[in-house]
Amino acid sequence: MSTGKQYKAIGDDIWKRTDKVNAELFTLTYGALVVQLIKDYEDYGAVNAQLDKMGYNIGTRLIEDFLARTGLQRCQTFAETAEVVSKVAFKTFLNITPHVTFPSPSSSSSASAAAPPPPPPPGAGLGGGPAEFVLTLDDNPLAEFAELPRDAREGGLWFSNVLAGVVRGALEMISLQVDARFVSDQLRGDETTELHVRLVRVLDEEQPENDE
Repeated sequence: MSTGKQYKAIGDDIWKRTDKVNAELFTLTYGALVVQLIKDYEDYGAVNAQLDKMGYNIGTRLIEDFLARTGLQRCQTFAETAEVVSKVAFKTFLNITPHVTFPSPSSSSSASAAAPPPPPPPGAGLGGGPAEFVLTLDDNPLAEFAELPRDAREGGLWFSNVLAGVVRGALEMISLQVDARFVSDQLRGDETTELHVRLVRVLDEEQPENDE
């Protein structure tokens, strides 16, 4: 069995044993949170930042529960980290399995106007492998009942930006500092919803500062 299939089996098994919450209530509650942030800040860039910060703080706490449930050991490569994030973490907490791709430097640098900073050189990743990956969310439970008004689309709102923060916070707790950001979103009229994750550096074994 390939590593990807092994991780998918782990994710499926954990999801079966996980206490479920009402999906519709969860989605509507998140939508109400985003609406309230928009009212409070009246600036979509500030809302994005707040969603990222909230997600970061969730991620720094969620990782302990995730490791306890799965018993997984430290990944040897960043590519392996991508598989765990997609097939185990997202499956465990959201019951989705984003598709993982490893973009070439040329494709990632021209992805969109919202693309992340230039990627590190080849071989710069953990274990000498890829140093970035893209998660394509074919299903996004956070956005199931959402529809962005025109001013939100034009203002640059990333509705599900909390997920970028969760990934950033969780990986930082296992000594991987990453840049995580959405580069496309079907709610904004894009063909796909894509979350780009780029390894910035491997941290020393120490607790990151809380992002509160």
